[in-house]
Formats: sequence, structure tokens, C-alpha cells
Amino acid sequence: MSTSTPPRLSDSARLRELSDQLWKSVTARDEYSAIEVVVRALDDDIDPESVLLDVIAAVQGKVGEEWAANRISVAQEHAATSINERAVAALALHPAARRTPHRSRITVACVDGEWHALPARLVAEVLKLRGWQVDYLGAQVPAPHLISHLHTTKADAVALSSSIATRLPTAHAAITACQAIGVPVLVGGAAFGPDGRYAQLLGAEAWAPDARTAADRLAEGPLPRPQVDHQQMDDLPHLADHEYTMVVRSSDSLVRTVFLAMEDAFPAMRTYDDLQRERTAEDLAHIAEFLATALYLGDEDIFTEFITWTAKILQARGVPAQSLPPALNIFARELKDFPRATRTLQRGVGALTTDHSTPAGTPA
Repeated sequence: MSTSTPPRLSDSARLRELSDQLWKSVTARDEYSAIEVVVRALDDDIDPESVLLDVIAAVQGKVGEEWAANRISVAQEHAATSINERAVAALALHPAARRTPHRSRITVACVDGEWHALPARLVAEVLKLRGWQVDYLGAQVPAPHLISHLHTTKADAVALSSSIATRLPTAHAAITACQAIGVPVLVGGAAFGPDGRYAQLLGAEAWAPDARTAADRLAEGPLPRPQVDHQQMDDLPHLADHEYTMVVRSSDSLVRTVFLAMEDAFPAMRTYDDLQRERTAEDLAHIAEFLATALYLGDEDIFTEFITWTAKILQARGVPAQSLPPALNIFARELKDFPRATRTLQRGVGALTTDHSTPAGTPA
């Protein structure tokens, strides 16, 4: 059974070589050679967990970095992810990865609306390698279906994954639903913050930053059983002001209003073609979503981190990030009767104008 101890130097060199080979196959969109890299590594007695996490997951991380830097397109990112998913499937079917389950049952799933399934799949496969009985439910699992599954299988715990922060309110509902039937929840994924701060806020029994740590935590002993009424909405008292609810309900009309006002606030938009205008509308919708999430969590940082990240993504694509402060100011004008929303938007403008990681004069 593998542990979280890093590989020895010679093993590290071999894993880097395998990662380089897999990266070449993935970027060439060569599924067959990618699977050959994985199968050959297993045939050579490379630890399956290391192949999963130090090769396949490492390559997937690089895929994300290359997309963010605009060195690969969305289509190329999707193709690469698909190939990596097939590589994981090939590993799972290899004789070297077969284990006789000797631990209890765990359900692994993504929250509803979360379509980044590969991180959850990696957790599921690592747990299988360590002897757990695993039910992997995949992407976008609605809470009622998850609960129905738990009733049927009597799982001892749920490992719940979310990569997108805007899914955290949905994750909260899923966590609460699992706890209501007495099933503890371990959460993971980028949505919960690099230090797991939102896992604690939303009442999960445990958090893990990666698949190895998740497996290690579960091996330490059973997660604490939740109290039936452990996590009530009263634990988020800021929601009593209804700002979150009002922003969510008015999101579509709010985005339309901001979009129409942008031509006066940012005249360059008047020259946008149809595709650029469509992308602008999508960006405004994301701003509304992250604003709502920040209001739900009572955490302005989640919005400022998103808005500065957005500025960098736009710059990498040659899009003027100067359009962001006017957009935030219009949002604030439309939400002037909502003090938390207004303050959050103003903090976003401030974060853009004080971020010195980009050239002077660029508000990002």
C-alpha cells in the first residue's frame, strides 16, 4: 500500500520522464500512445498510485496551467482531459492495480453542477488501491440522487469534490443532506480554498487538499458521525439580510442591465464583434455568480481573488482588463441598496487597481 511519502530520487526521475512522455502524447492528442505510457509503467512495476498522482494528475495540472496562459485552447484542454481520463481507466483495469477490498464502503461524487470529474476520479482510484470499497458516482450528482444512493448502499462516508467556487452553496446543501442521514463528509477540490477554509465554514467533517491526503485521513480512522442537526443555516447568520437570495434571483436582469450600460462606461465595447460581445456577457454572468457566492460565504476574498484571476486570464488572451472596473462600478450602482454586495464590489475594484503584478496602467 502506498503512503504519502514522496518517491526516492531515482523514482522521481523516472516519474518525471513518464510525465514528459505522457505530456507529449496528450498534446499530440494521441490517446493510444498515452495509454501505452501508462500501461508500460505498470508493466515495469511502477507503483500505480504514483502513476495516477505523479504522472497523470501532474500532466492534468500542466494542462490547466497551459490553458490559463492561453497556450492551449478550450478545445485542446477538453481533448487533453479526455485522454487523461482514458489513461486513468486503463490504469484501473490493469492487473497491477487490482486490489481485494478489505476496508469499508465510501461514496465519491462531485457536487451538482460540478463537471470537473477527474479530481474525484483520482480520489476514487487511490481509495480502491488502498483497499476501500468505492462507489464512484462521477460529475454533477444532484443531492437527492446522492442521498438515495447512500440509503441503498449504507456507505460509511462520502468524499465530495468541487473545483468551482460558485458550486459551494450547492456543496453546502449536499453536505447538510448527507449529515442529516448520519453520513460524514470529507470534501476536497479547489473550491474549498487552498487551506480548506470553506470546508470548515460549511461544516464538513474533514477536508483534504489532494487524493493522497484524503486517503491518509480516511485510513487514520472513521470520520466523526455528524449530529442530525449539526449544520443549520443559522450557522451562516449573514444570510439573514437576504442579499444572497436577491442577487441570485435578479442575476439575469442584473447582467443584462450591466451589459447595456457598458457601452457608455467602456466605449471600446462599441466596436466589439458578436463573439466578443458574447464573451463579455459570459464574463458578466461569472461576476454575478462569484458575487453571490461571496455573499453566501460572507467572505469578500473569494470575489477579489476571482476578479484578479479574471484580469490575468483576460490579459493572457489580449483582452483589455480595463473593462473590469467599469463593470464592477455598474454592478455596485445597480446594487446600491445592498451594503455587503456594494462593499464586495468596491473591494474588487480596489484589488484590480492595486495589483502590481501587471504593467502600470493596467487595472489587474
